[in-house]
Amino acid sequence: MPMLIDIAMPEWKTDEAFRAELAPLLPGADLRCMDEPGDLSAVTMLATVGLRPGLATLLPALRLVQKLGAGVETMVHSPELPPDVQVARLKSESAAREIAEYCVAYVLRFQRNMALHEAAQAKARWEPVAPRETPATTVGVLGLGTIGARVAAAFAGLGFRVLGWSRGPKDLPGILCRHGAGALRPMLGECDYVASILPSTPETRDLADARFFAAMKPGAVLINAGRGDLVVEADLLAALDGGHLGGAVLDVLRAEPLPSGHPLWRHPKVTITPHVSGWRVTGGAADVAENYRRLSAGRPPINLVDRGAGY
Repeated sequence: MPMLIDIAMPEWKTDEAFRAELAPLLPGADLRCMDEPGDLSAVTMLATVGLRPGLATLLPALRLVQKLGAGVETMVHSPELPPDVQVARLKSESAAREIAEYCVAYVLRFQRNMALHEAAQAKARWEPVAPRETPATTVGVLGLGTIGARVAAAFAGLGFRVLGWSRGPKDLPGILCRHGAGALRPMLGECDYVASILPSTPETRDLADARFFAAMKPGAVLINAGRGDLVVEADLLAALDGGHLGGAVLDVLRAEPLPSGHPLWRHPKVTITPHVSGWRVTGGAADVAENYRRLSAGRPPINLVDRGAGY
């Protein structure tokens, strides 16, 4: 049963490097890279970061698309992917840890006034500024799946007051969980920081619009490490320019790479990072190998996505 590996992100990992990780886990398996794919009509499983336009139409035997990461929105709704093709994501503990570290790092940057101290040092000025008090600071986490729960727990472990929001009810230790559309805006008004780990679905696209930002606490900071289409960027810029928001940290954007002329690049209240918050998928090769074995044996793969729901 052939598996085709198509990563197309050599700065992260090459097809050949990932095949080398898989080979010891799948002795004798037919593992192919995109530069030498062989007979595409026989490929049954595709391991990829993003679905290359036109590729699915060349794979008539395809039964499973294995996303090498978490976000699957471009796959589940692709018109090129037949409805009977399953999609699975990776649930990497290392990626969840790294995204939690990312969110904590930027919140602490604001808490400890690091930008102010760096600016003072550049001017050789001794200007003490009191840091914000952690127990008196509220962090809201949007999305309480595997990654969001890890982010919320990281903040709670540091002593922050943590609110979590999800579509359905959740019960997480140390987290004040809210759920449902009606609970979102009231929660936003309580939070000094809002970290979004939401997937891209019809319900979350454009969720962070003018009404969303108006509901946020004055001076609050948005951190988006989920999906770029959450944010209506013109509305975010207006909220920042109007002084209502204190800042935004964006690891994901609607267009990636972000065009060089985009106003977000140079806005003084915006920090842009190039989609690096969850870099590693340590252990991911084991899950991909497990799904290859399951597919070969006719068993359901792990971490399957509900293509109708989009996640």
